[in-house]
Amino acid sequence: MNTPHETGTAPAAADSPAMRSPGSPRSLREAWVALAGLSAVFLFEMLDNSILNVALPTIGRELHASTIALQWVTGVYAVTFGGLMLVFGAIADRFGRRRIMLIGLALLGVAGLATAFVDTPAQLIAVRAVMGVAAAMTTPGSMALAFRLFDEDSLRVRATTLISTVGLVGLAIGPTTGGFVLAVAPWQVLLLVNVPIALLAAICVRTGVAEDEAADLHRDPVDILGAVLGTATIALALVAPTLFVNEGTASGVPWAATVAALVAAILFVLRERSARYPLLDLEIVARPLVSSGLAYKAAAGLATAGLGYMVTLQLQLDWGWTPALAAVGLLPQVVVLVAGGAFVGPFVKRVGLDRAAWLSATAVVFGLAVYALLGRFGYVWVAIALVLVAAGMRVVGVVAGVNVLRGLPKNRTTIGAALTDTATEVTSGVGIAVTGTILAALFTGDIATAHWSARQSAQFQEAVTIAGLTLTVVAATLVGWGLLRTRGAAEGSADTPRSAS
Repeated sequence: MNTPHETGTAPAAADSPAMRSPGSPRSLREAWVALAGLSAVFLFEMLDNSILNVALPTIGRELHASTIALQWVTGVYAVTFGGLMLVFGAIADRFGRRRIMLIGLALLGVAGLATAFVDTPAQLIAVRAVMGVAAAMTTPGSMALAFRLFDEDSLRVRATTLISTVGLVGLAIGPTTGGFVLAVAPWQVLLLVNVPIALLAAICVRTGVAEDEAADLHRDPVDILGAVLGTATIALALVAPTLFVNEGTASGVPWAATVAALVAAILFVLRERSARYPLLDLEIVARPLVSSGLAYKAAAGLATAGLGYMVTLQLQLDWGWTPALAAVGLLPQVVVLVAGGAFVGPFVKRVGLDRAAWLSATAVVFGLAVYALLGRFGYVWVAIALVLVAAGMRVVGVVAGVNVLRGLPKNRTTIGAALTDTATEVTSGVGIAVTGTILAALFTGDIATAHWSARQSAQFQEAVTIAGLTLTVVAATLVGWGLLRTRGAAEGSADTPRSAS
């Protein structure tokens, strides 16, 4: 496997057995208990993102929820999850990754049980907010702890592939599973499933993952002001696009939120550059492996979320498919996500981590472009787009994250994992918001109404094309920038003697 050294990055861990740390697992089988727990954590986050979407109409009817309330049922999870990941990543690197994860899993179990007592939209929104906090405490740690279990990059890729396979399968089958569950059970079951998942994960993590050693943590004081500004920046960045969809561009509210997000971001950067103990060391983020990996993850998040949103609307509202039939229509994506895990390791071994990262990110962008240009001409093109995006996401989700962690010091791995998740979460929200805003601007009438007129169908197709091409350009720009970062670093290091691993 290629493990090139890059200017400004931490040396990649060697694959030589002689350099393996004492007690480090020599295979995935030796770490199966830990990997089972970490996979369950990632399953919760990905499943929770997708399984509830199909139940929103049912929830709306039973709880008498407005459209805006339903948007916040999903939106508040994204805001709390995305807004707090950096904070909890920094806390975990200081006070223990395993400890923070176990606390988050306990919180998840309590929130899942509370679902059984929900009878108003406000209560459900509160439960979803708590689940978002639990996800922020646990999800980055799953990748950070998996990375730290092994000293060899090949095992790290395989372990991350295994965990992401479980999670991505949850993401892919979420709508399908949700549709079938709703046919025989109340919608609360879709969130109550988090309770056994949290219990399994807690048992396995506590049993299979050793407590953090003091030498692998750092005791810098927590940058409280930086944490507040960083959380405000991400939360406002996630809320502002939703406000544009709900309030319209003529309203001053979304513009005020956008300006507030920009101001908070500027203040956050100024704070982190001047603080003695910053929450996020910006010099580390600027390292080629880290910045390029974040760009690839952002591009994939933008394209994947935008495509999923558009395809769901097209199949059920434009083409009139039932939820069950629409779920079947998403099966090509499911098959690729499930079967693709077997090809990640060989592919990475053949082309190297860096090349695998940009090639897979490019596949995601290309799949989105296929849908934007050809998706209106029949389901075959939709299926091709789903396959391309799923195949690219399957690889980039592993290698970009591993590259980010390879480029960081050992005592910053959790905040590095939080960075990758934050990049995906924010760009996913942006992708859906951009699509929703364009749809709101071009589509006349209530988009959720059945039996569209020919004019409305044409408006929808035009909006999807414009939105898809817009997201394609932005995602392609991110991939291009990431590629330039890695190539620039490679060219710089070609003239510099390599240090010993």
